[in-house]
Amino acid sequence: MLDREGFRPNVGIILLNQRNQVFWGKRIRSHSWQFPQGGIDRGETPEQAMYRELHEEVGLMPEHVSIVARTRDWLRYEVPDRFIRRDARGHYKGQKQIWYLLRLVAHDWNLNLRATSHPEFDAWRWHDYWVPLDVVVEFKRGVYEMALTELARYLPKNDHRNRYLRGGARHRHDDGMDASELHSALPRGLELPPGASFDPDPQHSTDPVQPQHK
Repeated sequence: MLDREGFRPNVGIILLNQRNQVFWGKRIRSHSWQFPQGGIDRGETPEQAMYRELHEEVGLMPEHVSIVARTRDWLRYEVPDRFIRRDARGHYKGQKQIWYLLRLVAHDWNLNLRATSHPEFDAWRWHDYWVPLDVVVEFKRGVYEMALTELARYLPKNDHRNRYLRGGARHRHDDGMDASELHSALPRGLELPPGASFDPDPQHSTDPVQPQHK
């Protein structure tokens, strides 16, 4: 389902844990990491689509999360032609998204990447809030920055992990360390649901996701 301009309605999900870190998933059989997202089906509201995608992609139910905020308007990104199926070129232009900021109110073990027979991710980890801007595929970076920036106002003000000075696509910490340097200094803990695998170096994995699927 495309709008008149060729954008597919879509929802994006930024899932927070109790430390205000964000869920970061690795697309199945690829080296591409991203936030959960997916198309809005005909007849669905954005919120209904968000809950459906939340369960399909990470196995969570509505009672496992609370909605903190959502973006006011659609955020759009265009997909380069080389990532679009040939039969969709000239019609499909990209995604327009409503982004939701969710708080996980259940335990990590409720995350289940195999909740459906068509999993989207095969590994996941927690990242500090701004780190995904340095590792997401380039054509999504602008919309990620818009979503993270708009929703950052709803984070606790006393959380030092989220105090980055903004400077283009890179972010400087108060001590002069940029986001990638800060991430490299963090503990590399990882939690995997049953059946998952792990790419040990996701910050260097920027392979694009085939956008026609999600």
